[in-house]
Amino acid sequence: ACTARTTCPYCGVGCGIVATRARDGAVTVKGDPDHPANFGRLCSKGTALAETLALDDRLLHPVVDGANATWDRALDRVAHIFSTAIATHGSDSVAFYVSGQILTEDYYVANKLMKGFIGSGNIDTNSRLCMASSVAGHRRAFGADTVPGTYQDLELADLVVLVGSNLAWCHPVLYQRLEAARATRGTKVVVIDPRATATCAIADMHLAIAPQSDVALFSGLLAALAERGAVDHAYVNAHTSGFEGAFAVAKASTCAAVGRATGLSEREIAAFYALFASTEKVVTVFSQGVNQATDGTDKVNAIINCHLATARIGKPGMGPFSVTGQPNAMGGREVGGLANMLAAHMEIENADHRALVQDFWQAPRVADKPGLKAVDLFRAVDDGSIKALWVMATNPVDSMPDADMVKRALARCPFVVVSDVVARTDTTAYAHVLLPSLAWGEKSGTVTNSERRISRQRAFLPAPGEAKADWWQMAEVAKRMGYARAFTYAGEHAIFDEYARLSATGNDGRRDFDIGGVANLDMTAYNDLQPFQWPRVQEAPTETRFFGDGGFFTPDRRGRFVATPVGARAVTGGSTNPLVLNTGRVRDQWHTMTRTGKSPRLMSHSAEPFVDISPGDARDNGIEDGRLAEIENGEASIVVRARVTDMQRDGSIFVPIHWTGQLAGAARVGALIPAAPDPVSGQPALKQARVSIKPFPVVAFGLAVSEARPSADGLAQWTLVRIASGWRLEFALKEAVSSAADVLVGLLGDGADATRGDTITYGDAKAATYRAARFDGQHLRAAVFLGPAPLTVQRGWLADAIGREHADRRLVLAGRGGAAVADKGPIVCACFDVGRTSIVGAKRAGCTTVEAIGKALAAGTNCGSCRSEIAGILAAT
Repeated sequence: ACTARTTCPYCGVGCGIVATRARDGAVTVKGDPDHPANFGRLCSKGTALAETLALDDRLLHPVVDGANATWDRALDRVAHIFSTAIATHGSDSVAFYVSGQILTEDYYVANKLMKGFIGSGNIDTNSRLCMASSVAGHRRAFGADTVPGTYQDLELADLVVLVGSNLAWCHPVLYQRLEAARATRGTKVVVIDPRATATCAIADMHLAIAPQSDVALFSGLLAALAERGAVDHAYVNAHTSGFEGAFAVAKASTCAAVGRATGLSEREIAAFYALFASTEKVVTVFSQGVNQATDGTDKVNAIINCHLATARIGKPGMGPFSVTGQPNAMGGREVGGLANMLAAHMEIENADHRALVQDFWQAPRVADKPGLKAVDLFRAVDDGSIKALWVMATNPVDSMPDADMVKRALARCPFVVVSDVVARTDTTAYAHVLLPSLAWGEKSGTVTNSERRISRQRAFLPAPGEAKADWWQMAEVAKRMGYARAFTYAGEHAIFDEYARLSATGNDGRRDFDIGGVANLDMTAYNDLQPFQWPRVQEAPTETRFFGDGGFFTPDRRGRFVATPVGARAVTGGSTNPLVLNTGRVRDQWHTMTRTGKSPRLMSHSAEPFVDISPGDARDNGIEDGRLAEIENGEASIVVRARVTDMQRDGSIFVPIHWTGQLAGAARVGALIPAAPDPVSGQPALKQARVSIKPFPVVAFGLAVSEARPSADGLAQWTLVRIASGWRLEFALKEAVSSAADVLVGLLGDGADATRGDTITYGDAKAATYRAARFDGQHLRAAVFLGPAPLTVQRGWLADAIGREHADRRLVLAGRGGAAVADKGPIVCACFDVGRTSIVGAKRAGCTTVEAIGKALAAGTNCGSCRSEIAGILAAT
């Protein structure tokens, strides 16, 4: 058996994991009790990691122009075309688009190649889509992209304010730590979010503000702090600048004015301001709901202003806290993965920093201006300015705003390289060269979490096929471009050592990022490296919090207040569209589902793309719960399942980001979002767009389960879901049918394998209900169900029925396991496969609290992210 201590590949919490590979190849995963980010806790996604390691969809060999090729041919082609484009059109004619999924060592090599040897700033990252406004806000206020606090502050605070952060679903382990602090020491929690999310289960106060009104709320808070005497003038005078200017703008934000902007009552606003002003130990956590806006940077600075004014920063239980969305968003920021930064938190606009980096790298040149940020980068691809693009470990055809433009741009681009672990994504379809990368469990390097903690990802699986590390791919291309001396590395440890030495060069406390204390590690010491927080100037740990006593990284070493005008920028998308579209994550899925979509357990909670809509908006637009709805912006549209809920505010709808063209027919929500970036950070406003909604009429709703992957050709709408022994397909038809058997043949084809066995059918023309099931002996191979309304069969039982023997075939046509089989209902707890029906049954048996349900069914006792949903079920039944 092989056991490795590694780090989770999902969100920015950076949980430690103990992964064990047995002799038979089976992998088990558990939380690392010694890792200081999670102390053994894992969320549902982390718990299910072992279920996502199959190689069935992996890219295992280099591909050139659609055919397998050798590594030498693929790398020669990449180096030749990039070199030719640079020689013909200049260094700015090429670009890299990288990802928070790659490791710091990969990021470092990519940044070094593009900015130091190609000589262009045209390297940007999908972290631009989630954290760039935080970076810009930090740099404006602190002089550097510094996160002042630590996770421990969540447990030491007396008040935690969550702004635009559904912590329960997006950072579940931090949510568990906060929930525990609330239970043990009475920590107050305020949730500021237009939606009533799962996180509201622990909220003492939920402020359902109107979209785009955060600046108004926090500008009003700054004014209220001054009026209530809560400003720490000693700290402000000694360590900051710009307070008077910021206050002069903010003082116009009376409770009445804030109420008009936010839609909150004056009573709610005053209560929040009083609680914040009277509580010394306050942490404000913010995430994508703040960052993904056209005024995202102003939102960040409006929050920071309140902490600077009260000196609630850099001390135990105090501070503004940006939590990142990806496992290595922070690591990418450290190495200059953003187009407007240099490695080791140095500034591309700073001539001294450029000279230092160029001398250290012994580079022929260093980019002297910021490169194209993500939105502008793909616009340049679309207009032909970019001649060669290398996309690494990300799926911009789905994740970018104006996603159809991105698709068009890639189709037009003369040369596209994609490094990925998955053979078929909506982005790999446009690649001239595909390079197979190592996946989690196979690759080795470091990542940095949201509290500046650097941890190792370690390999415990062999490299499959011809897959190679991302850094190796880039180094080999660099060698072929003539830069062999600078890109010959003995391994990941050598890259990390070079990076650590660069961080200390010319530093002496002038820059926040310094890990010189872990430079000069050999391979053994690097492999044994334990999680640590930067800065690490010497081998001994240094102070883990910043700015409690000043010491900012601005030229005068003072923190800066930034005046944040209250006039919110309009939500993009056109005045004729009446609704505001909000986007976000669901509990058990990750990004574009290339990993989590492989786990039947994770797919069981939210199996289809959906839209949450308030009862009033549903009534006004003719939308029915459970039916299909079409959402459009005048140029693009999607079709998703409607969920009518009073948890959604009037005027706004919510759609998750995860579904792609690989697993759904029309659910790429990025196609609805205009590419409208924040003017300071360049981060696009992915959270908001103006849209309209209407019913999507269909003649029949369908459900199919099958061993083989079904075809979705000709379906009006469809979603494909992994199940234990095959696939489940939810679909809809625009035209009437008279035979389920014919539909089954259409889904599975009529080849020998598909038609093996015999088919039984049921039909009721009057009710427009048709069913068919195909058996091979007693084994169920496939079944299809059709009806004029959304189907109410037992989906969980049918999923388990595929590949099994069935003595009574009629049960399959009924779509139910019979009286002897308990129906779990829709899955609520993915960790223990507990459904809604089971929870309702347990309540009827006397389990009336979440804790009692946990004792009876184990639901909610692992990651805890389903506890709010359990509480809702108990309250509603």
